[in-house]
Amino acid sequence: MKVVFKFILLITLFYLLFMKINMDNSLEQANKNLEKYEPKIANLSYGKMEYLDKGEGEIILSNHGLFGGFDQGYENIANLSNNLRIIAPSRFGYLNSDIKGDGTPKEQAKAYVELLDYLNIDKVFIMGASAGGTLAIRFALDYPERCKGLILYSSAMPEKSKVEKVNYKQGPPDVLVNNYPMYLLSPLFNKFMGMDKDIIKSMLPIDKKKIGIKLDSEVNNPDMAANFDEYNIESLKVPVLIMQAEDDKLTDVNKMVNVSSRFPNLTMKIFKSGGHMLRGNDAEVRKTVNVFIENNK
Repeated sequence: MKVVFKFILLITLFYLLFMKINMDNSLEQANKNLEKYEPKIANLSYGKMEYLDKGEGEIILSNHGLFGGFDQGYENIANLSNNLRIIAPSRFGYLNSDIKGDGTPKEQAKAYVELLDYLNIDKVFIMGASAGGTLAIRFALDYPERCKGLILYSSAMPEKSKVEKVNYKQGPPDVLVNNYPMYLLSPLFNKFMGMDKDIIKSMLPIDKKKIGIKLDSEVNNPDMAANFDEYNIESLKVPVLIMQAEDDKLTDVNKMVNVSSRFPNLTMKIFKSGGHMLRGNDAEVRKTVNVFIENNK
């Protein structure tokens, strides 16, 4: 038994060392990749907002999800950039973006208006992917005069009706909001999240996103349930496009379908497969988004 225990311990230590070396290499590459994008900084009234601004044409303000940043917001729809201008900010607390006030979706939406003014942009299509959907919905509700349409991509959804108990911790445990622990778990991503383990490379550097992740978990993600009466979805004045896959393990397609009746002027596209990232559906996503924009620009 001692020999077996020593062997298991040796294998475990070898695995931990192997993963640490791989993580260090991936982390170094992730930081280099962020620099290659050459993001810009807008110095707004409350502080800095980091963003990408690429392409020409109709403008999409793209909101990344949990563990994201300006790069994720851009890459989510980069294949649409041939005929679109994509503005992809790092949301509050992510990478080099500061936080306004308590960092609520309402404050982030107001900060976006300031960003649009800074860029001399009147109106945009706003897109929210995953956790970024709450902010996109908030912006469309609060500033319809600045919004041509709302695009929800594997997005968080509002509640069908007011809930009695709100979960105020809708994110990973704090211990996992670090580079190495999350990297160790990446081989399990496919089983539990339906996502390839290599997605961890786009999540790094997690240490530079910790504040934003905590803000998402405790403020942004619970907001539509905690402040149900402030999310009068039925009053939306802009057209809405919702895209999601049936096999998405992170956002419940049944909840989306159930709550879809709350959205006026809705176009809904459900994919048979593709998971949270809508993998393998690039051409159909591009067509769906372009038709939506063409019909509402």
